[in-house]
Amino acid sequence: MKRGDLYRVYKGSKIDPKKYRVFVVVSRQILIDSKFSTVTCAPIYSNYSGISTQVPVGIREGLKHDSCIYCDELISIPKSSLTNYIGTLSYEKIGALNKALRIALAIEDIVEPIVQ
Repeated sequence: MKRGDLYRVYKGSKIDPKKYRVFVVVSRQILIDSKFSTVTCAPIYSNYSGISTQVPVGIREGLKHDSCIYCDELISIPKSSLTNYIGTLSYEKIGALNKALRIALAIEDIVEPIVQ
C-alpha cells in the first residue's frame, strides 16, 4: 500500500447510498508502513465542481469514468478494508493532491522566522 493508491471499499451505510466507494490513500508513507491500523483517505465521486480542493481523476488512474478526489471529506479507514486495489496516482496527480490538501486544511508554506 502506498500514498496515492486507489481502493474500492465497502461502505454500506444509510448516509452513502452507494455500497462501494473508491478512496485514495493520503496518509504519509511512514504511517502507512507503521503498525497503526488505519490510514487517512479521501473519497472519489463522479461529479466535479471545479473547486480548488478537488482533483480530477479518471481512466488513467484505473477508474471506469472521469471522477474527482474530494479533499474536504477526509476519512480514516482500517487498512484491512483496503484490499480491492484499483490503481495509483501519477506523480503529477500526487502534486495536485498535495496542493488540494494544503488548501483544504489551510496549511500555508512554512516560513522560518527571522531571528535578530
